[in-house]
Amino acid sequence: MQWIICHTLSRKAVRLPGHSDDQGSVMQRTTERLILRAPTADDLDSLFAIYGDPQTHQFNPFGPLTRIEQAQALLDGWIAHWQSEGYGQWAITIRDHPDQVIGFGGIDARRYQDVLRLNLGYRFGVQAWGRGYATELSQAALDFAFGELQVAEVFAVVRPQHHASIRVLEKAGMQRIDTLDDVPGQAPSLVYRSARDETVSRVP
Repeated sequence: MQWIICHTLSRKAVRLPGHSDDQGSVMQRTTERLILRAPTADDLDSLFAIYGDPQTHQFNPFGPLTRIEQAQALLDGWIAHWQSEGYGQWAITIRDHPDQVIGFGGIDARRYQDVLRLNLGYRFGVQAWGRGYATELSQAALDFAFGELQVAEVFAVVRPQHHASIRVLEKAGMQRIDTLDDVPGQAPSLVYRSARDETVSRVP
């Protein structure tokens, strides 16, 4: 349940229309089982271990990271996004073992080709698979986006054969709305969306 964000989406930190610095930053959140915090320079080894593992890239047509310099560039981009936007990808730990990073995920501003969107994505280490953490993280990210950032909608991209991640997105209340031709020579990725108005309307 690892591949949601496609590498062809721009990783450059970009400002969403209507976003302002006074919306505040949430450096750490907790869920029933997880701690979600802003990444730091100390997370480099954990990031490389997870993003460099071929098992976590089964559905990534571009494969795992092969050099720690690639992981450093990715981490630097995440930290820069936090500094400029006040939110972004979280380093994920479990509450029982807060010093052990089990994955990375959350929301950040990305380009779907020529369209700027707020994107949900994650990647967990193999030891964290099959425990519902991806769904828990996804729901927390959507709650943060709609409840605190007050954005109108959040999107996610998933490869069509990645059934586990498709189930995660659907459990989190996201709906398939489109496709994205982002991998040359292969089937388009699936685009999912969740809207704040739809989320609010479902609350009793």
